[in-house]
Amino acid sequence: MIKFGVAGNSLSFYAEGNKHTYEAAKWCAEKGIDVFEYSFGKGVRMTESTARQIGNFFRLYNVDLSVHAPYYINFANPESNKINSSINYVFQSLTKLKEFNWGERVILHPATQGKLMRNEAVELTYKNLSLLAENVVQQGFSDKKICLETMGKLAQIGTVEEIINFCKIAPFYFPCIDFGHINARTMGGLKSSDDYRRIIDFMLDNLPFEKVNRMHIHFSKIMYGSAGEIKHLTFSDNIFGPEFFPLALVIKEYNLEPVIICESDGTQAEDAIFMKELFYGNTK
Repeated sequence: MIKFGVAGNSLSFYAEGNKHTYEAAKWCAEKGIDVFEYSFGKGVRMTESTARQIGNFFRLYNVDLSVHAPYYINFANPESNKINSSINYVFQSLTKLKEFNWGERVILHPATQGKLMRNEAVELTYKNLSLLAENVVQQGFSDKKICLETMGKLAQIGTVEEIINFCKIAPFYFPCIDFGHINARTMGGLKSSDDYRRIIDFMLDNLPFEKVNRMHIHFSKIMYGSAGEIKHLTFSDNIFGPEFFPLALVIKEYNLEPVIICESDGTQAEDAIFMKELFYGNTK
């Protein structure tokens, strides 16, 4: 079953008088939104009681939860103490997911190249993600899916090829394919269904089917420049893209069952609903 969701609360959620994230459970359910991705992008600062309250509400309304780990995780940092910090940030995110007692996915940005050569940064990321995987098993979190995200800036580690290679490290590493990011780093390279199909085919050639079938997807239109991603846009943009319809055709063609999270800037709920209605309407 394909699930369509939102990254955080949209502007309309607050405009309708809501204030607290636990209220988003009923709000999402009433609008047909299947998943809510809670962002700890700026740090994991939530009490256990709050986490359990949020989880209880989303379970009550049968809206799945996923968690985005802090944005400043960097597994290509050459300082071992910084790697330990990144591992801790992942475990803080996994702990909150466990306290939600609802949901199975943590999404993370792998690394930034920094002053290293690209191949050095990629090798270091691979090594440290392997270390993270060992710790995940030791700490008893291997029942969760850790989704490694493709990135939108050229200086970030996270091309499709890099992410797919990282996902081979452990059975619980799944790809988070951010098509807006891919479009940004390829300067508008996603236009036709064939462009999307090439990515899916590459994944199918290099990963177990289950990891492709149940992949995590981020989708939004993103402004880009010479260095890649600049900022997230809304679906009203008709300049930068990408468009969802060509991807919807490929997902339908391959009969895949991903989780698709909309990351539009403030209109994520409306745009997620648009994707869901488009998929189940025009692509049948």
